[in-house]
Amino acid sequence: MIVGAPKEIKQDEFRVAMTPPLARNLVEAGHRVLVERGAGVGAGIEDPEFLEAGAEVTSAEEVWRGAELICKVKEPQPSEWPRIAWGQLLFMYFHFAASRELLEAMIESGAICIAMETIETDDGRHPLLVPMSEIAGRLAILEGAKWLQTPMGGRGLLLAGITGAPPVHVVVFGAGTVGVTAARTAASLGGRVTLLDVNLNRLREIAGSLPRGVEGVYASPSNIRELLPSADLVIGAAHRVGGKAPSLLSRKDLGLLPKGAVLVDVAIDQGGCFETSRPTHHTQPTYEVDGIIHYCVPNMPGCVARTSTLALINASAPFIRRIADLGFPEVIRRDSALRRAVNVFDGKVTHAAVARDFQLRHVPIEDFLLHSQR
Repeated sequence: MIVGAPKEIKQDEFRVAMTPPLARNLVEAGHRVLVERGAGVGAGIEDPEFLEAGAEVTSAEEVWRGAELICKVKEPQPSEWPRIAWGQLLFMYFHFAASRELLEAMIESGAICIAMETIETDDGRHPLLVPMSEIAGRLAILEGAKWLQTPMGGRGLLLAGITGAPPVHVVVFGAGTVGVTAARTAASLGGRVTLLDVNLNRLREIAGSLPRGVEGVYASPSNIRELLPSADLVIGAAHRVGGKAPSLLSRKDLGLLPKGAVLVDVAIDQGGCFETSRPTHHTQPTYEVDGIIHYCVPNMPGCVARTSTLALINASAPFIRRIADLGFPEVIRRDSALRRAVNVFDGKVTHAAVARDFQLRHVPIEDFLLHSQR
């Protein structure tokens, strides 16, 4: 198979979906690898490293035109949509819930869209979501602590506090990977943390592994309202696989927060979980609404591009190799995790959560497999 890795063109995105070791592995297995010039520079990988690994370094046009499988980090940008061929395999983070326009463009393109964030193993794990979620959870606290500083417009608080001055109160919505990582990071830096979730079983499950300084609380409306007046930093980490993030705070709720508090909406790539959230970017990551600072960068891990790239490839390489070796549709017949990750195929929406959010017809990918076996 011909595998292509274009350079990311989303604003402030510096990761890359290919590394020289992965390229070498694919080439040694008999595949061709096309890498766009400069694709790895943001992650500290130069073109000669790809050439030495056996990849072909070429233009964006050649990568898109020549590759059967396109590996990217972020969703195709509008300028890339015309380059997508019918039946071309696209393997990347799509986060369709955040953009109907993107979904409609992919339906129109006829591409086979395998969304990394919806890869799910038989035991319910999400191996390509976890590493980026861990990074985003750590960054949420580091960025939140920075924007709490007085010159940034925040409340002028030090996360850990100091003798005679209390630590920051961090409220985290969602006890998934992002939320738990954020809670642990905040506690390790001296913050006081309240971790909220609607799933009591999940809170019980993680209770024994949470550090001192983290309290698990059921996310009832009354509990949320009680906590907001003392919240200095709020992390939105509620998540639904493939679907739009749940709405947690309304604009009216902002009035319960102290002025200069910071909201970090990690769920913004799935539409956001605060009513007042809108996507920003690393160059201008924040804005203010009613005296509350909002940090809503959809590609948070992109600012630590080398770390994120290595973590991503560690998780994605086996799947890329499997797709290349088996091809489509054989790979989704054999691999249930990849089968669950097919969001769009043959101009149809094949992921139930995506179809539900946009009120579109859901056509299970199994229907196409059965048809192709007849």
